[in-house]
Amino acid sequence: MMRGSKCVMRNRQWTGQWPGSYGEAMASTSVVETARRSLGPVGAYLPIPFAGAPPIDLQREAARRLERAGYPAAWTNETVGGKDPMVQLALLLAATERLTFGTGIANIWARAPQTAHAAAALLSEAYPERLVLGLGSGYPQQAAAVGREFGSPLASMRDYLERMAAPTMTPAPAATYPRIVAANGQKMMALAGELADGALPAGLPPRFTARARAALGPAKLLVVALPTILDTDDVEAARAQARQAAAASLGRPWYAAAIAGLGYSEQQIAWLTDDLLGALVAHGDADSIAAAVAAHLAAGADHVILMQSGAADRDLMTGIELLERLAPAVRRAR
Repeated sequence: MMRGSKCVMRNRQWTGQWPGSYGEAMASTSVVETARRSLGPVGAYLPIPFAGAPPIDLQREAARRLERAGYPAAWTNETVGGKDPMVQLALLLAATERLTFGTGIANIWARAPQTAHAAAALLSEAYPERLVLGLGSGYPQQAAAVGREFGSPLASMRDYLERMAAPTMTPAPAATYPRIVAANGQKMMALAGELADGALPAGLPPRFTARARAALGPAKLLVVALPTILDTDDVEAARAQARQAAAASLGRPWYAAAIAGLGYSEQQIAWLTDDLLGALVAHGDADSIAAAVAAHLAAGADHVILMQSGAADRDLMTGIELLERLAPAVRRAR
């Protein structure tokens, strides 16, 4: 991978060094191709509830078990406060041998952009090709928690991405890493294609994945977070849980509008028909979940993250056991 190249980005001339060479096609392609190899086709969120992180020793063991089960990648989340994913990943990277880790997402309100870049570059220097930095703008209450105004998510993300390259008193390590942007809409997807290495949409059907790939083009990284029911392979019980999760999402006006914009009819949305349900939430037996993963891969995703529905209601190791049981099936998904 290339290091420390000058970066020119659409009518903006950066004067500093930009690890990852995001404005230069060859370097960006190198970063993305490396990430595709290290991530593999399917990974999993560490099932850590928002209510409180388990002791770090349990988290280390959880990550090791995912690695032994054959998952090439694990992902972690962030609210704001209580758990810093960059510190968390430093500890988990040290505890594993091959597992690639991603932030899904690191919240832009939690740290200054230059600090986020420096942390990611240092982790990438210490653990080459094992980190993907996912960034997201989160929610208004998260900005308010640190005394900031949420404003326009699009403008905030653009400013953050551009400021990551700003000079600092102590230069960050000249190590490359891919950065991707949480993007569930057209404008944020375009920004991800312009200023980052790719995008991370969540909770949307394969039709959206296909549109995201078309918007990003073949040279960008597309990671998809897939809501998944893992705690039962009973078809009816799984369908009932999936329906509850999907109905909660469709209760948000912007989400329902996004689904309608993908060509699903008012009747499909109002009745939450089985075909729409299956596209929104992976559920059923292991083969059914693997088929849902394969649908996103076929639509253009490079990597699919299993995002356990109901993970907040169970302990970490129970969630890991469910992922271990599922591993043989989803590892075959292509």
